[in-house]
Amino acid sequence: MAQHRVKSVEASLRDTEQPEHRLSRNLSALDLTVFGVGVIIGTGIFVLTGVVAKTQAGPAVAISFVVAGVVCGFAALCYAEFASTVPVAGSAYTFSYATFGEFMAWIIGWDLVLELALGAATVSVGWSGYFNQLLGDLGIPLPASIAGETATVNIPAMFIALLMTGVLVLGIKLSSRVTTVIVAIKIAIVLLVIVLGLFYINAANYQPFVPPAQPGTTGGSTLTAPLIQLIAGFTPSTFGVGGIFAGAAIVFFAFIGFDIVATAAEETKNPKRDLPRGIIASLAICTLLYVAVSLVVVGMQNYTQLSTDAPLAEAFRSVGLPFVSALISVGALAGLTSVVMILMLGQSRVLFAMSRDHLLSPGLGAVHPRYRTPYRITILTGVIVAVLGGLVPLGTLAELVNIGTLFAFVLVSIGVIVLRRTRPDLHRSFRVPWVPVLPILSAVACLWLMLNLPAETWLRFAIWMAIGLVLYFVYSRQHSRLAPGAAGGAGEELRRTAPMGGGAPLAGGEPLGRGAMPPAGGAMPPAGGGGPPAGGGGRGDEPR
Repeated sequence: MAQHRVKSVEASLRDTEQPEHRLSRNLSALDLTVFGVGVIIGTGIFVLTGVVAKTQAGPAVAISFVVAGVVCGFAALCYAEFASTVPVAGSAYTFSYATFGEFMAWIIGWDLVLELALGAATVSVGWSGYFNQLLGDLGIPLPASIAGETATVNIPAMFIALLMTGVLVLGIKLSSRVTTVIVAIKIAIVLLVIVLGLFYINAANYQPFVPPAQPGTTGGSTLTAPLIQLIAGFTPSTFGVGGIFAGAAIVFFAFIGFDIVATAAEETKNPKRDLPRGIIASLAICTLLYVAVSLVVVGMQNYTQLSTDAPLAEAFRSVGLPFVSALISVGALAGLTSVVMILMLGQSRVLFAMSRDHLLSPGLGAVHPRYRTPYRITILTGVIVAVLGGLVPLGTLAELVNIGTLFAFVLVSIGVIVLRRTRPDLHRSFRVPWVPVLPILSAVACLWLMLNLPAETWLRFAIWMAIGLVLYFVYSRQHSRLAPGAAGGAGEELRRTAPMGGGAPLAGGEPLGRGAMPPAGGAMPPAGGGGPPAGGGGRGDEPR
């Protein structure tokens, strides 16, 4: 039965050492932090600040960012524990396989396609719009039929997707270097905006900091209304304390992406130490930048006068600094470039993990002999993103990215509690504090934000999941490595819940010691060959 197909943590770790599936370990905690910042900071910092300040929270938009950052922080702590315990490609998919079993792992893997592939396609369309805007400033705009959100065939969107695919195929270290350069550019521009803006702040614009509450709108038609409104008849208010939390539900989506860091687990030198650092550091840095930018923009221009399309650019125009708007466009373009690449990186690693488990065709998971990247999956991902970005008008489908991400957050949060109970023997380099209270808070907060999404988004989400269920029962369930009779499958990989304080049994009946890992055909060497583990210390029985 599907519910008994739980792939043990030890089995997942053994898979990372198979020569045909071994990825190159080149990433440090700094590289992971750069990846996190690279994917989190996109257009959100340049757009959402003004939208939420003008329509929901007023100058208190900074508090909205703090609230959203705290909610993401809860989920980030849960991701950090899982990533340090199960440092395997696939992120929430792999975590779910070790806790809930194969069926839920497939569900979450299918769900992540919404967050990653559709997200990358959506961002590539935004990249095309900014790129054409810059060309227009230079006097050489592309025709609207081939560039921008209304294009028939969006050539720039396809170009950036395929270019970033090439970078990803050529190696994780090159991807890291490209991301570092891009992130340095956009961070420099964001800091310039903050520093310049400080000189043009008018303290009167902060009054009132929390504008008086006003009744919210009904949300239009039934399907466009938030689901919570249809269930409970509750209409979120604008401004006041309610507006701060309603704003948090919107700006939350400016934080989406820190979970991508966990997908690079197999390419990290010391994942048990560096993954928690990279996840938490990237989220903390971005929260500080978001709060600083939001305080500057509402200080420069009264929140009632802010633009909802380009609030930062308009704020600087309002104080006589129009040249800064061009810099903001460059920053947004750089930001979107790294977002497209890192979302495709995350998508390819999730599909790679699913292919290795034979839930997708195993041939797709081949690793390039020279570059040590899953090149077939990466190229397939790039082509799909390019086609979606170039030909499909995405529109409100972008909201599917949000519901897919939040669903993954809910499962990971619950998974921490489940794995603590079923496998207390596992060595955890990072442990979420206050379990089960904090993971429960994380799951409830994410579920609340999901309920604030439109009903039509939930309907599309249900349709997408139904398609995934058909694929699972038609193909993946029969071909899984854990299917009865599969080579090296059910007899070796299935495990029962480990007894409290004890180890999980190995295939040969040998008990597994606390936190130890079984050898796969002998002693397990560190990735990359012989020599001591990275850092020269730590547990000798854990992969580095």
